[in-house]
Amino acid sequence: MRSSLAPGVWFLRTFSRDSWFRGSILLLTFFIYTCYHMSRKPISVVKSRLHQNCSELVKPVNDSHSLNDTTWCDWAPFDKNNYKELLGAVDNAFLVAYAIGMFISGIFGERLPLRYYLSAGMLLSGLFTSLFGLGYFWNIHMLWYFVLIQICNGLVQTTGWPSVVTCVGNWFGKGKRGLIMGIWNSHTSVGNILGSLIAGVWVNEQWGLSFVVPGAVTAAMGVITFLFLIEYPEDVDCTAPQHHTSDGLEQNQDNAEDLGNGPCTNKESSLESAARCSKEPSVQPAAISFLGALRIPGVVEFSLCLLFAKLVSYTFLYWLPLYIFNVAHFSAKQAGDLSTLFDVGGIMGGIMAGLISDYTNGRATTCCIMLILAAPMMFLYNYIGQNGITNSIVMLIICGALVNGPYALITTAVSADLGTHQSLKGNAKALSTVTAIIDGTGSIGAALGPLLAGLISPTGWNNVFYMLISADILACLLLCRLVYKEIIAWKSSLSRDRGSSFALTHPR
Repeated sequence: MRSSLAPGVWFLRTFSRDSWFRGSILLLTFFIYTCYHMSRKPISVVKSRLHQNCSELVKPVNDSHSLNDTTWCDWAPFDKNNYKELLGAVDNAFLVAYAIGMFISGIFGERLPLRYYLSAGMLLSGLFTSLFGLGYFWNIHMLWYFVLIQICNGLVQTTGWPSVVTCVGNWFGKGKRGLIMGIWNSHTSVGNILGSLIAGVWVNEQWGLSFVVPGAVTAAMGVITFLFLIEYPEDVDCTAPQHHTSDGLEQNQDNAEDLGNGPCTNKESSLESAARCSKEPSVQPAAISFLGALRIPGVVEFSLCLLFAKLVSYTFLYWLPLYIFNVAHFSAKQAGDLSTLFDVGGIMGGIMAGLISDYTNGRATTCCIMLILAAPMMFLYNYIGQNGITNSIVMLIICGALVNGPYALITTAVSADLGTHQSLKGNAKALSTVTAIIDGTGSIGAALGPLLAGLISPTGWNNVFYMLISADILACLLLCRLVYKEIIAWKSSLSRDRGSSFALTHPR
């Protein structure tokens, strides 16, 4: 078939087909993880409804509470004075389970078909999200019920991130990975925005629907995933992506020539050889071990950096609507809607971080600079962010961009880069494990942040922001060694370029 077409016509048809499949996979995985985050967000909006100032509300005529009851409008067991600690416990149940499950999830993700793994995870996530909301309709007031549901939901949601990053990494090479994944990673913020808006519709009336509706959408997306997700380009005869620079390709090609026998010969191009060899069971690489993934250069540093970066991001995710509600005195719906601007900034920050890191080839330096700028901006938001709606909007967008930019870059492009590192010699099976290690370590911070915010906030919101600024500075410091290596690499590259220019302009 190929030989009967002119080379140019065959190239256009192949390029068009490959591009169509890549675009569809990018869009599908975008919607998949949008649903995951959409189902996490409602709890932050509903918090202000579970415990509020009942004196400002008119008690219904048929209400059975006494006249002196100041908590008649609250939802037990969150009607006590320690409601912030209880809400923090509900958050932490999800986040601790998510952090623990993430380290295990990557191992399963490498050994199970991603289509089945993701579909089952989304169906179960939709179920547990809905069960949390059904507690309203079933009139459940036991803390253990909400904690148990959050633990189960946290565990099943770990199926999402390693799987979608692995799938995208399988389809897209290193060339413009930062920009592509920066745009693609906006699913996190889009999911948060949708979750906030959907929860805001019912938060003041039947807050249970704030969970049931996102849960139903997530489960439906699980069915679509089962029907349409394609894990590898080779499964539909598409061209495999280029994961490394020219040096990396040469190294991988040399390794392939040393190991290749039979039909996989060194006379073929590296891409054709990789595509053909990947279909041979005899040459499938073994899944990498946990310790083996930790030995990949940069995995430990970026994992620890993400721990503190995600601590900051998830504290905003879970407590920002309540902070706006308490400090700016907006209604629960208005606070939820305004908090979406932080995620709008997150979309801009993720794209900007990916674009800059692609142009400079400096992932660590890009993250470090954004983290340095984020610290003073969080300080300013706490002090002047509530002085007028304009200040609040501008500061929320800027803080969202600077806080979520490094977080987005590390969890996407950096994870994909490290999961297809040259030291792996072409073993792409490490991608799921590396992604799980990085995001799992980050999820420890995601669990600590909301927990610390719940414990510290009774002493004043200023102390919460000091905690966030400290975490941001620690995240920056952990990247110093990698930033130094990138600066040395840039200097070497400039020296080579100058040497080449001198040789061209001064021939012997």
